[in-house]
Amino acid sequence: MGEFNFTKMHGLGNDFIVINNLDGSLKLEQQRIRELSDRYTGIGFDQMLLVETATVAEAEFNYRIFNADGGEVEHCGNGARCFARYVHDKGLSNNRTMLVNTTGGLITLRLLDNQEVTVDVGVPVFEPAAIPFEAPVEQNTYEINVDDTTLTVGAAAIGNPHVLVHVDNVDTAPVETLGPLLESHHRFPKRVNVGFMQIIDTENIKLRVFERGVGETKACGTGACAAVAIGIKQGLLDKTVSVTLPGGSLNIVWKDFQSSIEMTGACSTVFEGQTKM
Repeated sequence: MGEFNFTKMHGLGNDFIVINNLDGSLKLEQQRIRELSDRYTGIGFDQMLLVETATVAEAEFNYRIFNADGGEVEHCGNGARCFARYVHDKGLSNNRTMLVNTTGGLITLRLLDNQEVTVDVGVPVFEPAAIPFEAPVEQNTYEINVDDTTLTVGAAAIGNPHVLVHVDNVDTAPVETLGPLLESHHRFPKRVNVGFMQIIDTENIKLRVFERGVGETKACGTGACAAVAIGIKQGLLDKTVSVTLPGGSLNIVWKDFQSSIEMTGACSTVFEGQTKM
């Protein structure tokens, strides 16, 4: 059995292992990813990120994301910041602005002088079939039945699907119970990331996110972008919003409905390691 090197990183406590797979030699089964993600018997991480050779001409790299359950997903905003820092620190790219390809589409990463990274995550998608979400027409809010209760939610895709629940207090929000029920709800055929948003004012929100295939994480970059986009579309938030998550804060900017959302935040390297395939 071969070995591979990895770098443990985190963005606001949302943690990853990042792996240079430019030669394409690393091929892990879902079960092995689950074993490695275990925080007691493995390395422990929310997602595994792979740096791979670009498969589209415009991109500098392919950026692949695998959740702790071993399933591949379309996008991860906090991971994208760590990806940018990793390829720069490892000398794989000298560019401070780079275009990378994900299964959810092309995204732009920009390293700032203060060690933070800005991610251009693309234009939010609200059309139900594109999220995907089972609903007859696009609306600002939807009613969804969960465990004999009718909830009013918002829905959007930021490379991956998100559903948003407004709460009075994120500290007491039913994340552990309602999160799994919404994540696997039959109206989301590819499952969904679940956000619980408390609005402080038009420029500040608090957010907790139950991530698809992971559970609650310290932070979720695309979840923060989705929450702000849905809040703006509902007429509740301004164009620039500070999002406070359990692991720290992100700055989200969405200038208008035709523009990409930009997310800025910190990321850090924790340690280097090696383990078996």
